[in-house]
Order: sequence, then C-alpha cells, then structure tokens
Amino acid sequence: MIFLTALSLFWIMISASRGGQWGAWMPSSISAFEGTCVSIPCRFSFPDELRPAVVHGVWYFNSPYPKNYPPVVFKSRTQVVHESFQGRSRLLGDLGLRNCTLLLSNLSPELGGKYYFRGDLGGYNQYTFSEHSVLDIINTPNIVVPPEVMAGTEVEVSCMVPDNCPELHPELSWLGHEGLGEPTVLGRLREEEGTWVQVSLLHFVPTRETNGHRLGCQASFPNTTLQFEGYASLDIKYPPVIVEINSTVEAIEGSHVSLFCGADSNPPPLLTWMRDGTVLREAVAESLSLELDEVTPAEDGVYLCLAENTYGQDNRTVGLSVMYAPWKPTVNGTVVAVEGETVSILCSTQSNPDPILTIFKEKQILATVIYESELQLELPAVTPEDDGEYWCVAENQYGQRATAFNLSVEFAPVILLESHCAAARDTVQCLCVVKANPEPSVAFELPLRNVTVNETEREFVYSERSGLLLTSILTLRGQAQAPPRVICTSHNLYGTKSLELPFQGAHRLMWAKIGPVGAVVAFAILIAIVCYITQTRRKKNVTESPSFSGGDNPPVVFSSDFRISGAPEKYESERCLGSERRLLGLRGEPPELDLSYSHSDLGKRPTKDSYTLTEELAEYAEIRVK
Repeated sequence: MIFLTALSLFWIMISASRGGQWGAWMPSSISAFEGTCVSIPCRFSFPDELRPAVVHGVWYFNSPYPKNYPPVVFKSRTQVVHESFQGRSRLLGDLGLRNCTLLLSNLSPELGGKYYFRGDLGGYNQYTFSEHSVLDIINTPNIVVPPEVMAGTEVEVSCMVPDNCPELHPELSWLGHEGLGEPTVLGRLREEEGTWVQVSLLHFVPTRETNGHRLGCQASFPNTTLQFEGYASLDIKYPPVIVEINSTVEAIEGSHVSLFCGADSNPPPLLTWMRDGTVLREAVAESLSLELDEVTPAEDGVYLCLAENTYGQDNRTVGLSVMYAPWKPTVNGTVVAVEGETVSILCSTQSNPDPILTIFKEKQILATVIYESELQLELPAVTPEDDGEYWCVAENQYGQRATAFNLSVEFAPVILLESHCAAARDTVQCLCVVKANPEPSVAFELPLRNVTVNETEREFVYSERSGLLLTSILTLRGQAQAPPRVICTSHNLYGTKSLELPFQGAHRLMWAKIGPVGAVVAFAILIAIVCYITQTRRKKNVTESPSFSGGDNPPVVFSSDFRISGAPEKYESERCLGSERRLLGLRGEPPELDLSYSHSDLGKRPTKDSYTLTEELAEYAEIRVK
C-alpha cells in the first residue's frame, strides 16, 4: 500500500510537468529475479482538449507498431493477450488517471525484452509512445567493488538486488566475509528512474592475503524456496614483496650458477637483476632467474633483485662467492741489499678462500700466515748467508701456486781460511778462495823475490766463480822451492782484503826428492853455479851503466785480470799453444789478471812423486755451493 501511494504521488508530479501533449514516462530499464514479479512504473499524457469518456491502453512486447502484430502483453478493451503472458500480466495503474503501471508475475527468461505502451482514447485518438522499458530477468545479485582496492586502505563493497516486486521483497546476507568485517544493511532504496533496490554494505581493510578472496552475497525471498547467490573475487592492489631468493651462493670457478628471485605483488612486478648498478636481466613476471655459466672470480660479488610496480618496490641482495685456487704470488720488496741492512719483502696473492702463505729458503720455513692474502718477511741486518733463492707458496683446498725470487746480499770480500799454497815436485800452486758480492778482483803478490824467467818457466792464474765464491789458483812451474811468501788481495766496491797464504811442505820440496846422495851432488853444483854467477857479475859491472841496480828486483804480482775460461784441464792445451807468460825480461809490475770463482782444498792433497798437473786440476771440476 505504501508502495502504490508513493508511486501515485510521483506520477502526479510527472503529469504536472508534462501537461497538454502526447507523452509517456517509464524506466528505460528494470530488472527482476527469475520466478518473482516486477512492476514497471508507467505514466502517460495526452492533449487537454481531448476529453475521452473512457481511456484504454495496450502493452506490446518488443515492437511499438500494431501492424507488425507484436505480442500483446495487456489490453484493457478485450483482455486478450499473447499466450506467453496469460495469467502473468495485469495493470496496476488507473488509465483514467493516466497511470499505465504494468505488473508481470512468475517471470521467466523469455519475458525479458522491450515493453511499449499504446494509449487508446477512442476513434483516431490512439498513440503508440516511443518510450519503452527494457526488462532484464536475472538470477544473481550484483556485488559492487570499487575499481581500485589497495591493501591497507578501508574499502566499501555493496550487494545490490532489484526490489520491484510489490508481492516479494528480498533479504540479503553475505557469504565468505568472515574475518573481513560485519555487514551493514541499508535497506530499500529508490533509484533515479523510479525503480527500487535492496542494498547491503560491507566495510573492511583489505590485506595482500585477501587478494583473490571470493566474496559472496545471497538474496532470499521469505516464504519461498527462491535463493540467488552472486560472487566476486577481490582484486587487491599492493606493492611488491620479495618472498623467495637464494641465500649466499658458493660456487667453484668454472661451474654453473643459477640465482632465483620471486616476488608477490598486484599487479605483477617488474623484476630486475643488477650488479654494481648494471642491469643484467629484467622481465615483468612473478619470478626471474639469472643464469651464470662458467663463473669466474670477476663475477664474485653482491647481486641485487629489484621488484617494482605502480604501488611500490622491494629489493633483496644475494652474495655470490666464487671459490678458486690462489693466483701466482707476486713479490714486492728489496731484492738487492747491502750487508747489515734491513730487508722487507711482501708476498701477496688472491684466492677464495684466503690461502696459507709461506716463504721458504732451502726447504726451511721463514714465515707463514694462515687465511691471509699478504705475507711480510722482515730480515734485520742481512748477512751473506741470507743471499740466495726464496720461494713464496700460496695454497688452499683448490690448488697451489708458487713464485721464486732471489735476494742478493752485497758485502766486502772475505778470504776463506782454506786459502793456501802447496808444492809438489817442481810446481807450486796457490789457492785463494774469496767470498764476496759483487764479484771482486783477485791478485797474487810475491814480495822480495828475484825472478829470473827462462824459456821453460811459466806462471798461470786460473779463476772460477760459483755462487758467492771466487776461487783463484796461481800455478808456478819449474820451482825448486816455494817462494818466501805469497799474498792474496781481493777488492770490490765495499772494501779490500789481503791474506798471506800459508805454505804446506814447501821447504822440503827439493831435498825430499833427491835424497842424501843427491844432496851432496846438488851442493857441489850449487857451489859451481855461485862461482860462475860471481864472475859473470864482475864482467857486467864493467860494461853496464852505474845507474843500473840489478840487485833491487821489484815484487812480482800475478793478477786475476788474466782469465782462462773453462775447466782446469785446459791448462795443458793453453800451455802448448803458447798462452803462458814469459817472465824473462819483465820490468816493473805486469798488468793484473781477472779471476773467476772456484773452490778447492789443496791442503788435503799429499805431496808425492806421482803428482801431475792434470791430477791437481781435476780436483777443481766439482763445484759445490755451501
């Protein structure tokens, strides 16, 4: 009753506004649930000068023109209707009051369509109005969700169903709203075109977990079995959150590595893999993998996964540790030092994990460090014993590398105590062993000796260097006895060292070989020679200049500046080729001779008759570095 009263007042206002012409008003569209009813509100007008006694009207379905014979929904004159509408249609309005409201009951889908009204005032005063109403038969409630729902922001979702049946009114309830919020029922609301809807509201704050949640609304009609349900999936917008990514990755050099990143967001994010600000790969996807083939130490580092969409961004990092064997160590530091200086040597390498670094010299560990990439070796006040080859070795579980380096300690010459002279038969040999760096010069000096050189007398100087040792040998042949003394002098830029070489068995050289009888004979010969020399000198004193002093013979120096390369066995061939020096007629000091390094111990050789030069020099063939 309230529904009809409100509708009548509404039509009165519409009629007053139109006045005095043919016209009709009805909602352009109206909806109703299948199996229920619908009231299509309608109002018409005609010219005021027409004063019909009776007003009739006709409702057509899907066409306004009678000549097309459209189905008749309702006809006031004859009550003859199309079979589809028999028992289903009746007029709720009073045509005399220009109210043409139509009621359709027991709705079925085939009744959905266009409905036209024709006014019949009698005679030629008939008019089919172009205005019409479209009926939509539905079976699901309408759930209205805002076009954009953001996580964390309160949202209002409504359920709306038509309520245009005066005989049946729906009741609404929510389905699947547990945990979202309590619904609020607003009740029956009138729409702009005069139709009615039943509305229920649901307020809640969505989260990313409610994205895709299926929310339902149910419309039921009391005292009937009619129930209609509708559902909507919530489309919650939210910024990305990275939900899956590798933890720190360890990989052996040359292996394959796959880095994975997965993010949750709506809409799907743009995923980007980056390293040091460089984009390596990107795609719009929920997950993205970065494939690294045959990784190298250069790819070791921190990788960034960035996820972003319109609503925000998120990022996570993952560390890639490439495991590899040590690189060849590098040595930076002093390689040449003067005796007494402090030497600092730095050995460094690169590996993962950090290596064990060790510095060796002749298999002896001098310094070591564990899980460090650098090792510092300090040698305070270096000595000649520190000179030599060193090794820096780096190793971890993936391999080992080593680098050799040399430390050269420079110092003044040192003449070793094994230096000496020895005599055998008619040969005297002097051995001078010098330790020095850089290589020194070596000279032999025979002081206060009168030297008479004839065609058969020879002097040889042989030198050989091995490591820090320079071995020089002076060989005097045709000697009846050893010289009174021999001085070995060695010199380099750090100093000079001299040593008088001790003799072994020199004064017994001649007498041990000729025996007692030979000694008597030799003594007689010696007397004869002395007499001969005395007479000869007297004669020479008459003819020679008074300024000549033959008795002052200067010392003779044999120097290492004269060098014979090769092994000692070559001395005989050199002598045969005439390489020996002729001492006869020398005045003053001869030029100094160069020596090279060798090492020999003449003190261990016995003096015996079978001694030969070849046997003596053969002992120098083996050179050892101590």
